[in-house]
Amino acid sequence: MHKIHYRPIPLEVTAAVVHERSGPFHVERVELAGTGAGEVLVRVAASGICQTDVHARDGYFPIQYPAVYGHEGAGVVERTGPGVEKVKPGDCVLMVFPSCGTCVYCANGKPAYCLAASRLKHLGTRADGSTVMTLNGAPVFSFFFQQSSFATFALATERNVVKVPEDLPLELLAAFPCGINTGAGAVLNVLRPQPGDAFAVFGAGTVGLAGLMAARIAGCEPIIAVDLHPNRLVLARSLGATHTADAANSDPVAEILKVTGGLGVRASLEAAGSPQTLRQALDCLQPMGTCCLVGSSRKGTEASIDMKNLQNGRTVRGCIQGDSIPEQFIPRLIDLYRAGKLPVEQLVTFYNFADINQAVADSIAGKTIKPVLRMLKRTENEK
Repeated sequence: MHKIHYRPIPLEVTAAVVHERSGPFHVERVELAGTGAGEVLVRVAASGICQTDVHARDGYFPIQYPAVYGHEGAGVVERTGPGVEKVKPGDCVLMVFPSCGTCVYCANGKPAYCLAASRLKHLGTRADGSTVMTLNGAPVFSFFFQQSSFATFALATERNVVKVPEDLPLELLAAFPCGINTGAGAVLNVLRPQPGDAFAVFGAGTVGLAGLMAARIAGCEPIIAVDLHPNRLVLARSLGATHTADAANSDPVAEILKVTGGLGVRASLEAAGSPQTLRQALDCLQPMGTCCLVGSSRKGTEASIDMKNLQNGRTVRGCIQGDSIPEQFIPRLIDLYRAGKLPVEQLVTFYNFADINQAVADSIAGKTIKPVLRMLKRTENEK
């Protein structure tokens, strides 16, 4: 019997390519490598845009240029490589954060803290150094978060895809892999507030508002949202905030202490990635309170704290990717969405793929909360 050799077939796809640091996204035709062992080819239906993608564009990570980003892809499995058993062609999936599966953290159910995470997310190539995209024969650095979902097709791995129900819109589920998972996970998996605990969130973007909704689910009271953008504070009210603080025109710590009768909050979430807001998120804690840092910042960013504030039992800890096991936590989030407790649709604004630069600009300006790219063009009325 002759041995059958698997020959991956390259595919021409459309991708949003950034050619230089902080440069615009160019929607271009590129060649995507064929599906290798353990890999999954996904026809991308939609991809969320996250602050991390903007940070990657701006050189926060070591991935080289030209590059393709995107790490919140949702789509349908087109093809699987040798050894893949978890999914099959036709399955609806989300592409989530990568992990090695073998280090001490992965082995102990903490894949978000995988020792190989930075390399897997930001290398821009496969583990063997091969690139998965080319443009006119030249390498394009992709495989960002082992997906690079700002494209009509993406290569992922069996480990970083999660099967999702077919009856829910993939374009809405594209908000879940990072933003919703991170914010809700920080509250439900890390802070774990009890009913009646006072809670404050600093930064009412996707991650912060997901955390706010999770705090409401947990029964927190009061819930205070802090942000610089009035429109985001209005939305925060509609999603469960009992109080809001405009950080541009008031002292958030003073406002929070006033609301809580001088005691402070049991739990705070820093989702802005600012040294100033981290300090405020600590200063507003009651004794034995905990601040969870999820806001993204450049390596080397330092924040000052009042050491005296830590002596009263206060805790500051970081959290990556909601401290979640995606295959367990994503279905839980979807169940909460079905139950009407996690109205993600109120955060999302849809954009056609060709409008990616506008989507990013609107997000940076605070005009939209969660931009999601639709890879299939829609009419203006549908937008």
